[in-house]
Amino acid sequence: MPIDFKEIFTAFMVLFAVIDITGSTPIIINLNNTGKKIQAGKAALISFGILIAFLFAGDFLLKLFNIDISSFAIAGALVLLVLAVEMTFNIEVFHNDGPGGSATIVPIVFPLIAGAGTLTTTLTLRAECHVVNIMIAIALNMLLVYLVLKHAHWVERLIGKGGVYILRKFFGIILLAISVKLFTSNLNILLETVKAN
Repeated sequence: MPIDFKEIFTAFMVLFAVIDITGSTPIIINLNNTGKKIQAGKAALISFGILIAFLFAGDFLLKLFNIDISSFAIAGALVLLVLAVEMTFNIEVFHNDGPGGSATIVPIVFPLIAGAGTLTTTLTLRAECHVVNIMIAIALNMLLVYLVLKHAHWVERLIGKGGVYILRKFFGIILLAISVKLFTSNLNILLETVKAN
């Protein structure tokens, strides 16, 4: 298995920025304070299952619709670009308008953790990283998600509201740079494929 620590780190940082679990700390605390119980272990496991399933089934879906990974990566890069703009400029584009219900599933698992942006990113990463490395990065992120969900008040006390704000802006800029890199590298691959045909 081609385990590459650089790829694991890259995939981990991209997913960490998209999931933005530290930035969601105020939402988690608010849900806890309003009596909506969040099961940290269940949320992390369900999210992990969804992301891994999409990592493998997503490829089948692309083939079903006759879409190559480079085209999807470009589309994914545009989604990442919008997410980065949201995080950096505090503009809401993706509205959390999912159905009501359990706080563990909605809004924690979807859309906060395994939302459209995270699912798109997971599959987009296949253009850059090996599947094994992405799986390890997902597992590490879910471990972090579990810890933050379990100790949300502690996390907020540790880094403070200002720290959460700074982290969100910092990872917004990182995500912006990653989205540009993904877009340009996959656009080159796509153009070369078109020229070859």
